[in-house]
Amino acid sequence: MTTLTKTSTSLAHPDTNRTSPTVAVIPTTPETVLDDVGTAMRLAGYEQALPKDVATLLKINISWQHYYPACSTSPWQLDGVIRTLKSDGYDNLIPAHNGTVVVDAKVGAVNNKHTPVEQMHGLDTLYLEDEKWIDFQPQDKMLALDRIYPDGFQIPETFIGKNVLHLPTMKTHVFTTITGAMKNAFGGLLNHNRHWTHSAIHETLVDLLQIQKQIHPGIFAVTDGTFAGDGPGPRAMRWHAKNVILASADQVAIDAVAAKMMGFDPMSIKFIWMAHEMGLGCGDIRDIEIVGSDIDGIDWNFSSGENTLFSTGQKSVYWGPFKPLENAIARSPLVNLAIAASNLYHNGYWLPVKGRSRVKAALQTDWGKLFQSY
Repeated sequence: MTTLTKTSTSLAHPDTNRTSPTVAVIPTTPETVLDDVGTAMRLAGYEQALPKDVATLLKINISWQHYYPACSTSPWQLDGVIRTLKSDGYDNLIPAHNGTVVVDAKVGAVNNKHTPVEQMHGLDTLYLEDEKWIDFQPQDKMLALDRIYPDGFQIPETFIGKNVLHLPTMKTHVFTTITGAMKNAFGGLLNHNRHWTHSAIHETLVDLLQIQKQIHPGIFAVTDGTFAGDGPGPRAMRWHAKNVILASADQVAIDAVAAKMMGFDPMSIKFIWMAHEMGLGCGDIRDIEIVGSDIDGIDWNFSSGENTLFSTGQKSVYWGPFKPLENAIARSPLVNLAIAASNLYHNGYWLPVKGRSRVKAALQTDWGKLFQSY
């Protein structure tokens, strides 16, 4: 278990002219987490980042329709954010869920206890598969999306003109080393053909951040590290109780701080480095003002180099010997075989054989008991 001290530290690099973004890192417990979420948000200046005169989307992270620790937005993360927003005068809040070709968002909202939180606060839920998607032309030059979607692509019409508050968790990912605030836009802004982007996933995340800055008046993120996951994420992970909440208006900076705490050099992660170089945020820890707790010396030593049998096969298609077959597989009915194989592996094999015992152990912890209370 990691111990975090209640201090404030600035890691600004003396040779930079870049404005230092703020990332709040707040230690938490199951008893105090709802208040701690608010503390993190306010320390990170969320009211300056999110205008109150427009609606605010709460972009929920759903990586699996089953509950698994650190995999998807936690109920206390969502609950704490809603309570904070309401108490500070944000009246128009819209929880937004997205499904994938392998994840049922509506089932996941129930199993991950998002639905009872939304009902408790009287909020109407938005499921993106039920929304109108419209053709979109980015103002900025794209790194990958123009090439991947030569005939154009669509985004949800309802996202335009609204704030977005991302609700990721601290975890590793087989394709991107870590997944966090920037990756959380992946499900929200691309439709079911988003798997076409996997071979250029880092460039895609940078493109999506550019698009967010075009369509959203305000962007913020609250990252849950109460349970954190390492190994072959986002599903087949080992969970760890790390007892921390992060918050920031800078999507690159919050992912950089999360990466650093997990044991990675943020600027060695391609999407963080590219977004930093393009001026979309700050990925250099030396240039980030970290408030709330000092992360100096924290290294959870998480692993992201592990693969499942299924992710090994995916990588062989996206970057390996079967690369010439990528379009034939991903853009044809053959993709349905890959989807079926993923469901068979994760739901039919990994969850019953390995995952359920890990979930059972997690539910016996204080965080697990809090989960069950929702």
